[in-house]
Amino acid sequence: MRIGAHVSVAGGVDNAVTRQLDVGGNCGQIFTHSPQVWQEPNIDEEKASTFREGTANDLDGPWVIHASYLVNLATPKPDLREKSIESMQQEVDAAEQLGVEYVNVHLGAHTGAGVEAGLDNAASALDELDVPDGVTVLVESDAGSGTKLGGDFAELAAVLERSDQDLGVCLDTAHAFAAGYDLSSRAAVETAMEAFADTVGLDALACVHLNDSKHEHGTHKDEHAHLGEGEIGDEGIEAIVTHEALRDLPFVLETPTEDGRSYAWNVDRARTLRAE
Repeated sequence: MRIGAHVSVAGGVDNAVTRQLDVGGNCGQIFTHSPQVWQEPNIDEEKASTFREGTANDLDGPWVIHASYLVNLATPKPDLREKSIESMQQEVDAAEQLGVEYVNVHLGAHTGAGVEAGLDNAASALDELDVPDGVTVLVESDAGSGTKLGGDFAELAAVLERSDQDLGVCLDTAHAFAAGYDLSSRAAVETAMEAFADTVGLDALACVHLNDSKHEHGTHKDEHAHLGEGEIGDEGIEAIVTHEALRDLPFVLETPTEDGRSYAWNVDRARTLRAE
């Protein structure tokens, strides 16, 4: 099972490998810098080399770089669009430097421009990127609150269809659940995956953000819970990690640190549910 967590790069990107091993992970996700600011990754090549070597020697992979929270591909605002494209270009270049396979990004919000215009904006912004060989941009499913796009699988499919880039999809289980796709039982997971297959296509699915949800499905509230202890629950998480279309994908945790438990507990829980 490829399972890991979103870990910190504090003190140098090479520290992410040790932190991943510390929580029992064998793949994972990082930010290259604080996701709350516009900032270049500026990765030291020596630390990048150590990161690459540590990954090759100690992990199964892959790694995913998560784009800045400030990036809004769907925006109608020219200045924000320009900053978003520039930030994404820096992330895909950093991915090439680190030997990271995926860069994950939310489509963002159309902020009143309308769904179709927002989808066009997102696709055309992605087309502005010079994505290095060996790097794939993944668009992430969203909880769909407000004017944010990506909650409906059809919106993910539309961007993949409209973009000239060879894009993939990251399915966030808590986001999909919040957006209205029930994942709380084996039958519900099967129905949701059939919808994904029919709308997006399973070939596009490259990664799963494995998170439980603190809120009921369809609420559009994005708040993650420990695996099996949220509204998705043990049955739903077990169905996800054992589903034929998902089981061989990398699972990345973004679960909370609370109640004396963090990533290590959730990595163990995922493996336990997989084995049951």
